[in-house]
Amino acid sequence: MAYDSVETPFGKADWILGGAATYNALASNFFDIDCGIVSVIGNDFKPEHLQLLKDRNIDLSGVEQVPDGKTFFWKAEYHNDLNSRTTLDTQLNVLESFQPKVPQHYTRPHILLLGNLHPDVQWAAMQQIQQRPKLIILDTMNFWMEHFRPKLDEVISNVDVISINDEEARQLTAQHSLVKAAAMIHAMGPKYVIIKKGEHGALLFYNNHIFCAPALPLEEVFDPTGAGDSFAGGFAGYLCQFENPTLENMKAAIIYGSAMASFTVEKFGTENIQQVTKAKIDARLKTFEMLTKFDIELE
Repeated sequence: MAYDSVETPFGKADWILGGAATYNALASNFFDIDCGIVSVIGNDFKPEHLQLLKDRNIDLSGVEQVPDGKTFFWKAEYHNDLNSRTTLDTQLNVLESFQPKVPQHYTRPHILLLGNLHPDVQWAAMQQIQQRPKLIILDTMNFWMEHFRPKLDEVISNVDVISINDEEARQLTAQHSLVKAAAMIHAMGPKYVIIKKGEHGALLFYNNHIFCAPALPLEEVFDPTGAGDSFAGGFAGYLCQFENPTLENMKAAIIYGSAMASFTVEKFGTENIQQVTKAKIDARLKTFEMLTKFDIELE
């Protein structure tokens, strides 16, 4: 849970609501599920933003508020293609000494989503889970790979699904081929490997199966921040509907996650995903279906 200041070629937004957990939760709660956050904030976190999450039935009993602390802050400028950015300021603040405390009623989750955070924090949260979830989903990034690889490898070896982008998959494995990279990541522990390719969609690898999901062509993209987190949240939220998710469920979850990410990038921060309705989601899913459906006769 964080505040961001973001500048893109299309505008600028200062001190807007952000953070992996925020995007994860907002993208996942369009289903009839119990969703809770474990995170930390400072005394500067706005009451209206807490209320926004509560109004969507997101359980905040796992959120620690430090009375004399400041919330994590991140500032960045995106370049013209929106695929690259320059980080201008990172203030860890209360996140620097964060020790996650998982509430008792969170300790037997159906699905555990480890948001993009320090692997020590992810590991500490995992150790407080009393019953193995049906799925443990990991989101991570290149920074943790560069600086905390041993602990990250330990986390990776204990999850069922990993979600990273193509650059990170290559960095993690030193393989240029994403097929070879996915195979190596499988060998590290995860049964399912998701490799995101930004505006070119996402790949799902499971044993010898590969599923390719397109990205939705959009007229306007304002802010890519939180797209990956929205993808992960939508993916996890969809799978919460199923007692024992199958490969086919995973494929559908990839599409659902992609839809949630497509909403996020159309405005700054969480603004657009806050306004999403089930009707809008259904319409977007229909568009995805039209993009991927075809008939062909084979002799």
